Amino acid sequence: MILKVDDENRVRTLTLNRPDALNAFNEALYEATAAALTSAAADPDVAVVLLTGAGRAFSAGNDLKEMQARITDPEMANQGSHFTTMIEALTHFPKPLVCAVNGVGVGIGATILGYADLVFMSSMARLKCPFTSLGVAPEAASSYLMPQLIGRQNAAWLLMSSEWVDADEARSMGLAWKVCEPDQLIAQARSYAETLASRPIPSLIAVKQSMVEPIRSEIAAATERENAHFAELLGGQANAAALADFTAKKQS
Repeated sequence: MILKVDDENRVRTLTLNRPDALNAFNEALYEATAAALTSAAADPDVAVVLLTGAGRAFSAGNDLKEMQARITDPEMANQGSHFTTMIEALTHFPKPLVCAVNGVGVGIGATILGYADLVFMSSMARLKCPFTSLGVAPEAASSYLMPQLIGRQNAAWLLMSSEWVDADEARSMGLAWKVCEPDQLIAQARSYAETLASRPIPSLIAVKQSMVEPIRSEIAAATERENAHFAELLGGQANAAALADFTAKKQS
């Protein structure tokens, strides 16, 4: 089971469950997460979704083996990706989304936080957006959401540098709301999630819609721009070299 689903006190916990791959998103996990969000949105007994990861990572981002296969296999390249399906589900998710970052968050494991209403991070967690080190463009509308969330200069560093950001730095940027001791992370995140879940669901939805509706068109426009840049850069010289280096390290 690549995505665990648990319900308690009107909070649905979604746990990314590919710990051996550091919860990297492959097509199956993108699809499963999108379906789980859509299901939670429609379920009258679910008020809040809490997203976390199994094992020592939150998510290592996009599965680079699948990225490489997409470059070399024309059939895969023409199939599209459930990444888009998940981003659509996140963009239109009408209820509070709480993320508990239990370990490293790389790529989509960091940019997904732009869709969260509350972010809790383990003091041992770190984030990285490795787009420039992979020779590609940002994704998940992060080029729009991150400047909105953490300011232009913080976003520029996060998206351009491919450097790690630790939990305290993430909190000072405004990317994380609270930093917790590792063994207290889920309990604290759940406590706040249950406080939200105790409120009337129609009211929660009204608040979130009022906050998010004005920027949905901007999210869609940013996604379109990013996708165009990503398609242009995928398989290019810098990207091919980065993926070849990744493969060589895996084989050594």
